[in-house]
Amino acid sequence: MSQPVVGVTHANEEPIAPYVGAVEAAGGKAVVLEMEQPQDPARLVASLDGLLLSGGADIDPSRYGDNADPSAPLKLNPIRDENEFPLIEAALERDLPILGICRGMQALNVFLGGKLVQDIPNHASGDDSPLSHQVFVPPGSRLTTILGLGGFMKVNSLHHQGITTIEKAPGLLVSAYSLKDGVIECLEAPPDERRWVVGVQWHPELVDQVPRNFQKLFSKLVSEARSICVTA
Repeated sequence: MSQPVVGVTHANEEPIAPYVGAVEAAGGKAVVLEMEQPQDPARLVASLDGLLLSGGADIDPSRYGDNADPSAPLKLNPIRDENEFPLIEAALERDLPILGICRGMQALNVFLGGKLVQDIPNHASGDDSPLSHQVFVPPGSRLTTILGLGGFMKVNSLHHQGITTIEKAPGLLVSAYSLKDGVIECLEAPPDERRWVVGVQWHPELVDQVPRNFQKLFSKLVSEARSICVTA
């Protein structure tokens, strides 16, 4: 069986090993893409079968037409934005399967025309320790199909920015949301428009913090990537 190549974006903001481990446990070959170095997005995408957009720094509000909120504790990495957004564009143009995690989901939303809430309460602890909360996954969503079940689920929470229905990019579908405040926890592109584009706000790669069935997200990413690898 062919081993699909999945690019994993990275900057020196958080450990890359959990993402790499999750892709490889699902049967893919993970290639780390350094987003703080100049890249040729078309060349990179041509060598990939799938893309994982990892978590990390906040996206510069100028990317979605806003000014930085001085009361928001923003941690920006403009160099990463500069390199990662063209990569997203190239991956979407080639119709690669894409999984966005935390910042990765936010980046997809911004690239596709959405915005972000620059600071939301009670979704991050202020240090590196995770919070947790309940989300609702509507039956019939793509996420339900991937996980094999819907309804109420517990997820970890390490983000201080987010998306509500006001900030959501046009055309993206909501597949999960936080019960306590309605913050969107999963977005997906309609299957008739994109091969497979899913973003989650939590961190499924941190396997000791989430239900085991969340590893099916990586299995599905690798499965979709394999279909490209076989037909390429």
